Amino acid sequence: MRLILLGPPGAGKGTQCKRIIDKYHIAHLSSGDILRAERAAGSDLGKKAQGYMDSGALVPDNLIIDMMVKAMTGASQGYVLDGFPRTTVQAEGLDKALAKAGEKINAIVNLIVDDALILPRMTGRRSCPKCGAVYHILTLKPKVEGKCDKGCGDLVQRADDTPEVVGNRLKTYHQQTAAVVGYYKSKGAVILDIDAAQEIDQVTKAVFQKLDNLNK
Repeated sequence: MRLILLGPPGAGKGTQCKRIIDKYHIAHLSSGDILRAERAAGSDLGKKAQGYMDSGALVPDNLIIDMMVKAMTGASQGYVLDGFPRTTVQAEGLDKALAKAGEKINAIVNLIVDDALILPRMTGRRSCPKCGAVYHILTLKPKVEGKCDKGCGDLVQRADDTPEVVGNRLKTYHQQTAAVVGYYKSKGAVILDIDAAQEIDQVTKAVFQKLDNLNK
């Protein structure tokens, strides 16, 4: 099974991605993780990307595509692409690489949430800097306010979960990544629209139902 997971920031992609890979035993290919791994390994691709990253510039599409294709060729059991493709240029590059390999994406899982729900969802998040546990001031409260349940200490708000940053991230998503859905629709791809405004377990149930139906 080869999947692409799309959705705005705060849609729950991280949570649903983990559940998908656990159920279907496929690889999780995160563009951010792969970029950091290539850089840490000192590979040719990583070295090329490092110069852009250190200067604060965006890593060119061709480098991102090359990194992702390299990771995909090593995931023979299947994969879910997380954070890629972010633009139509990347989507076109991915299609060319897949066609060359005689493969194709089986489906795009498209998490849909209204912007009005995303802002409180993201700005209310609190995380533990030590163990990585995530809480929410309204929907997933810790046992003791402001403290990690595992006894690590104080919870913090991530720098990118402030209202201003969330607003900018949503703007970027709508300008760039949302167009990727339109691109795949024009290509007749299988797009599984999921209402991600539901409770987490309900979203997971909807995702699994649609993915299971792909194999029937």
